[in-house]
Amino acid sequence: MYGERVTSVDRPAAAPDPHPPAAGPHAHHGPHAEHAPGAWPAGVAYPPVEPDRFTRLVLRLHARAPRWAVPLAALGCVGLGMAYALLSDPTHSDPDARPTCLLKLTTGLDCPGCGGTRALWYVLHADLPAAARHHFLFVFSLPFLAWLFVSWAGNRAFGWRLPELRISPKVIGGFLALWLAFSVARNLPWAPFTSLYV
Repeated sequence: MYGERVTSVDRPAAAPDPHPPAAGPHAHHGPHAEHAPGAWPAGVAYPPVEPDRFTRLVLRLHARAPRWAVPLAALGCVGLGMAYALLSDPTHSDPDARPTCLLKLTTGLDCPGCGGTRALWYVLHADLPAAARHHFLFVFSLPFLAWLFVSWAGNRAFGWRLPELRISPKVIGGFLALWLAFSVARNLPWAPFTSLYV
């Protein structure tokens, strides 16, 4: 693998022919000579690329970890996000309190995610109308995200065969288009769009 001459990114150079053919009327010259028939020996096996140390470490940890380790780590990340929302209480913080939205701080416009932390805080306090007021699409998508996580984690950790939520690319594209329209509408300075301003 190392030390051999390479002429392209996807295949090694062919070994030089100890008996090159004599120049004649059918000899191939020029930049496309290596594409002539018979230039690549048949049955060439390319050696697999060896992973680096970090990749090998991750693969070893993944192979040795119990089945429930990855779902538990994902659940821990979700728990940290919930704990941050509960402890920071974004409903009573200043608009420029850290961490803040850079777009809103510099332009005064609501970004596509503005209000999401406040919506999460209200969801955790079982106030769905107030949560929807701050970010309707976040509240709308929560049941689907929760079921996707439960079905994946149950299958991964315990082997449960729960019904999978199959979302087609068209549905995902439609949701992203709706999110874009929502992000634009919440910044329009006319009623009733001003009610979406957070």
